Amino acid sequence: MEQKIFECSELSCGYGRRPSDNSIIKKIGFDINEGESIAILGPNGCGKTTLLRALGGIIPYEGSACIEGREIRDMKRKELASYVSSMTQLSGVYFSYTVKETVMQGRYLYCKNIFGTYDKRDIEVVDECLASTGLEKLADKQIGELSGGQLQRVFLARTLAQETPILLLDEPTNHLDLKYQAELLDFLNVWKEKETVMSDGRRVRNTLIGVYHDINMALMVAEKFLLIKDGEILCFGDKKEALSGENLKTLYGLDVEYYMSERAKLWRKEE
Repeated sequence: MEQKIFECSELSCGYGRRPSDNSIIKKIGFDINEGESIAILGPNGCGKTTLLRALGGIIPYEGSACIEGREIRDMKRKELASYVSSMTQLSGVYFSYTVKETVMQGRYLYCKNIFGTYDKRDIEVVDECLASTGLEKLADKQIGELSGGQLQRVFLARTLAQETPILLLDEPTNHLDLKYQAELLDFLNVWKEKETVMSDGRRVRNTLIGVYHDINMALMVAEKFLLIKDGEILCFGDKKEALSGENLKTLYGLDVEYYMSERAKLWRKEE
């Protein structure tokens, strides 16, 4: 029997004084099972990032959004941080930390005291995350000196260092060149097949929820697709159900199948 990890109903959220004021996400509902990989797709401004922030407990919401039956708004920050880690889009404002110090921030949940001292396990996890994102040689470099692609990998490594069973990614391949895009997708496909051991000893299958602009990229990592248009769900289902030509044309106002076939012809065109 599949175990639900997220259950949402009548969920509304936005950036007014109350979530229902000028709601961007408008009374939507869906369930996500443990171990699933979900791609959230939709045009700019449709509410993809807003939804991700609500699921991560970053912004308030109205309606219901539960993790393993617990309402997100009722969970203490430390408890929520043991379930969910988020990587948002780059902001452009950073403190003067080294790469390793920045990644180590992902271990704050596990600190044994208020001074934020880390033990051998924390250091091992951070080193593994630096290695898996190709950052070992940049560990002592100030993050203000990095390129956009390098920063993207640093913040991914920090997110991974949190060791949670739910990973929320907002445009994870932004600023990455093709080599690192491919490596990141390979890594995520391995990660989502694993389990995370919780503090009570339970093993929870990893769940990946990502916002993507590139449909081809989403196809490489996701099994289910949540299509959002104007803050409402257009479709939520597998590839065959969700990514029909009709749905994509409604979603983007463009014949996506024709556009992608024409783009493929350009790749194959002989000089």
